[in-house]
Amino acid sequence: MRRLSLLVPPADAGRRLDLVIAERGGISRGAARRVLDAGGVFLDGRRCKVFSRGVRPGQRILVNLEERGRAPEPGLGLHPSRLLFSDGYLAVVDKPAGVAAQPTLTTDRGALPELVSALLGAPVLLVHRLDRETSGVTLFAVSRVVASALSEAFRAGRPVKTYLALTARAPKPPEGRIESALAKDPSRPGLRRVAPEGDAAVTRYRTLANGPGGALVEAQPETGRTHQIRVHLAHLGAPLLGDARYGGPRRVGEFAVPRVMLHALRLELSHPLTGASLAFSAPLPADFREAAAALVGPVPLPGPDRASPGPLAPD
Repeated sequence: MRRLSLLVPPADAGRRLDLVIAERGGISRGAARRVLDAGGVFLDGRRCKVFSRGVRPGQRILVNLEERGRAPEPGLGLHPSRLLFSDGYLAVVDKPAGVAAQPTLTTDRGALPELVSALLGAPVLLVHRLDRETSGVTLFAVSRVVASALSEAFRAGRPVKTYLALTARAPKPPEGRIESALAKDPSRPGLRRVAPEGDAAVTRYRTLANGPGGALVEAQPETGRTHQIRVHLAHLGAPLLGDARYGGPRRVGEFAVPRVMLHALRLELSHPLTGASLAFSAPLPADFREAAAALVGPVPLPGPDRASPGPLAPD
């Protein structure tokens, strides 16, 4: 991977981030925007994807540039069965748990956009992000126009997102709608907490089953805040199994919980160009099913429903 490390000089005070990267990094403005889109730019150690962000003298910009013609590393790849839908405008994949949704501060290798691009043979833009340990439905766009339309739909809360979570116990009450604002936790970098001064966050939820070692909970976030489901359910006394950062146990009796037990089961939205109703489902992975069987008991879990509309021909 080629990496640029840039220090903002006084002469660039207030200038746009994309222009500074292009001019100081010796790359085209289009390349600067592509790496910003991909999440490969870090401003003073924090990811930034805003082209027009004004910079300050002394700020450090780290840019992870994808090398042209670079072959995937051995062992990296996304099985074709993970592709749920592609029509030349958008692509939907079943993200495996453990795969980063965006490049990290140190590398872009093995992140989901790279794997999906390799699978499709064309670059893609991530529209909404799942945490590394979360599995399930993830949406990509193949152009900035489509990405912008989809992002606006998500900001407006139009898509319906359905998740399944395995929690340490059933939330109280077992069903409802939680409206609790979320803010950064000043004592724990990277984490969130319920705080009245935070951003509005709303989650509908219901308990599907309650067993001796945990509960199966369906959650539909109406907003898209970082760690929203994890924080909201923990706030209701039902932290996710495997989610130690929010109080969830990593072991229940003799059973070792393999990861944060959250799965993006279903996504419903309108096609950004045709307006057609779309619905995509990702089957529950084996580790989720095994944990549910061991800790919750025999419950009816959704099957591998991958129904999707027929492909649309690009213009």
